[in-house]
Amino acid sequence: MKTTCNQCSAEFEILDEDSKMLDDLSPIIGGKKIPLPPPKQCPNCRAQRRMAHVNQLNLYERKCDLTGASVISNIRPGSPYKVYRQEDWYSDKWSALDYGQPFDFTRPFFDQWFELIQKVPRPNVFTGYEFDENCEYTNHAGKNKDCYMIFDSDENRDCYFSYSLNHCVNCVDCFRTRKSELCYECIDSVKCYSSAYLQECDNCADSMFLKNCTGCKNCLMCSNVKNKEYYVENKPVSKEEFAKFRLMLGSHSTLQSAKERFENLKLEHPQKYLHGVQNEDVSGDYLVQCKNAYKCFDSEDLWDCRYVTQGFMPLKNCMDIHECGEGELLYECSVAGYDISRCLFSNHTLAQMNDMIYCSLSNHSKNCFGCIGVQRKQYCILNKQYTEEQYNELVPKIIEHMIKHGEWGEFFPVEVSTYGYNETLAQDYYPMTKEGVLGKSWNWIDEVEKKDQYMGPKVKLPDSIVDVSEDICSQILTCEETAKQYKIIPQELAFYKQLHIPLPRISFFQRYKHHLKMRNPRVLYDRTCDKCNVAIETSYAPDRPEKIYCEPCYQESLI
Repeated sequence: MKTTCNQCSAEFEILDEDSKMLDDLSPIIGGKKIPLPPPKQCPNCRAQRRMAHVNQLNLYERKCDLTGASVISNIRPGSPYKVYRQEDWYSDKWSALDYGQPFDFTRPFFDQWFELIQKVPRPNVFTGYEFDENCEYTNHAGKNKDCYMIFDSDENRDCYFSYSLNHCVNCVDCFRTRKSELCYECIDSVKCYSSAYLQECDNCADSMFLKNCTGCKNCLMCSNVKNKEYYVENKPVSKEEFAKFRLMLGSHSTLQSAKERFENLKLEHPQKYLHGVQNEDVSGDYLVQCKNAYKCFDSEDLWDCRYVTQGFMPLKNCMDIHECGEGELLYECSVAGYDISRCLFSNHTLAQMNDMIYCSLSNHSKNCFGCIGVQRKQYCILNKQYTEEQYNELVPKIIEHMIKHGEWGEFFPVEVSTYGYNETLAQDYYPMTKEGVLGKSWNWIDEVEKKDQYMGPKVKLPDSIVDVSEDICSQILTCEETAKQYKIIPQELAFYKQLHIPLPRISFFQRYKHHLKMRNPRVLYDRTCDKCNVAIETSYAPDRPEKIYCEPCYQESLI
């Protein structure tokens, strides 16, 4: 069935598989199945809407509204929301039920929900607080230990300044890296060790500047190489020659030249049409160990899923999902995980959420509707407690009311987001101007664009890591690209010295943007393999300079 998106006006198709999954995901309340309607927005606009509620990277200093203690928060000062530091938010010092309100059938549901979120306290950052240890400066992360400034990351130890890590140890400045240790600026790589500047590599060690390499050790400036040792620019070298080349890369000036050469090197070798391994019957990109996944991106261990982005742990039978994991039977959910099932239109919960509809921050709860911050509860509506019988009688009436207002089946509107659009992940993947955002009556925060206050004389960094002293950690550095301030923490400095790589000249947030640009956009194109002409679906646009091969041709091209 073809229809028109009510936001961008583009025509899109609701496939039979979409309709079947909507039927499978429709909730059963009081023994009665309540159908989910077909979506009113195209897949891109639905993804944009979910991401517009997610602020991962913008952190601020503010006060806890319960104790007055200073905290770091992803909710800006001056916003209308109550913010508690996590140790207080998870305590018994307050109850979300104190903010309960009866449902008003004279008003739309989303108006009442927005009214509630402005009353109920929120944690200062969003992490798996119950599972973390010494991870105060992290956000959208969980089950981590001794980590600092990592985001969208789970089950890591001693990691710093990174985005989307899983099962990593002692990694810095990595982006979507898995099961790796002692790695720096590694992107979309897995099972790598003591390496830097790798992209889409698997099981590589003691190497630098590799692209599409597997099982390599002691290699430099290589692409599409498999199971090799002591290679430089795809050619064998002696152990002594390799050591000489590697030692030179402790210099910032030499490293910059190597980066330029590496960018050209990547264009000299063909690229696989899809980034990922061990997939079966998938459509999308950056997928690992997925089966029957349709239009999915940046995910691992998906099974029978559709329109999923950033699935960080196994998901089964899910549709329209962003940043969820360890769950099944989810629809239009964002930032949720750790044993969740049968949830609809819910977000920001990392602990056991079952049979929840339009809920947020509701840990260890089930059978709730329109609730915020309730913990270990069931049969609540807008944070008000009901009996099971009352709940089963009232919720169908509320849904019928939502159908009349055109609300049922839709995720939370962008207008009720806690954040300004330019604070959220949506700005990274669906960038908009201030005028465009305000024209849609969405929020825009000017403070995000302000430069940091000047905090001392400009520090000139030594060219070689050998010449860097410990006192660098007490100085304020200035980003060469944005003029914003940043610091080197002691653990970070020790890491750079161990790997013999120079100090970064730009801030973490600017490095994040660079890494994002190195990856393909979440757009798929129909084209043909540049070698055998077989039809392929790929995220490489037809006008890009790379040679794109299908799987068999790509495997034949490996050295």
